[in-house]
Amino acid sequence: MSEIDRSRAARAEARTRIEEAAARLFAERGFAGTTIGEIAAEAGLSKPMLYRHFDSKQELHLALLERHRDELAAAPVRELLHGEGDLDTRMTAMYDAWFGYVESHPYTWRMMFRDTTGDAQVQAFHRELQRRQRETDMALLREFVPGLPEAELEPLGEAIRSALYGLALWWLDRTEQPRELLVATMTRITRGLISTVEGPNAQMPGTTSTGTPDTPGPSGASPSVPPGGTD
Repeated sequence: MSEIDRSRAARAEARTRIEEAAARLFAERGFAGTTIGEIAAEAGLSKPMLYRHFDSKQELHLALLERHRDELAAAPVRELLHGEGDLDTRMTAMYDAWFGYVESHPYTWRMMFRDTTGDAQVQAFHRELQRRQRETDMALLREFVPGLPEAELEPLGEAIRSALYGLALWWLDRTEQPRELLVATMTRITRGLISTVEGPNAQMPGTTSTGTPDTPGPSGASPSVPPGGTD
């Protein structure tokens, strides 16, 4: 390895250490309660070394938010739009990918959603983050409910986004709960919401067009048809 390559590798390693240390401290103490000196010490670096990578605490905070925003969005969208299987399978895979990222980055999640700070740039970031998630949920609705009026898409997408974020924050205080529970709950919420906007004639799996269970009656006929047939 050349001297230039070694220098680049060392710089990349130092930046990673800074970002990981900052994510932990921002999550534990909040943006206002964390100093540059504490981040440098946590990373095992000097303050001058940290300033070679980031000009300020705000720049470091925003860099972390932007990085994890993009990573958080990538896998779920890929599962929804390009995954294998029917839409129901892809929806479950999408939520599993999303909660999987939250599970593997707990410090980042706390930093992103529990400590929004009063900084105008950070607040703008959070509005953009919510907009992106809402658009992903709107894409989900377009797949499941073709023809849904555009006027209804955004509020319904916001309802799904709010449930998703709320469950993730709930989970951070109950880490003993398995990820599968969160995935199943979010899938159930989304299915239920979709069933309310598909119209009165929508037929859910396992039911007849009247909404009754699609199981044989005592005489082998469907419950929607009285034994003996019709007149």
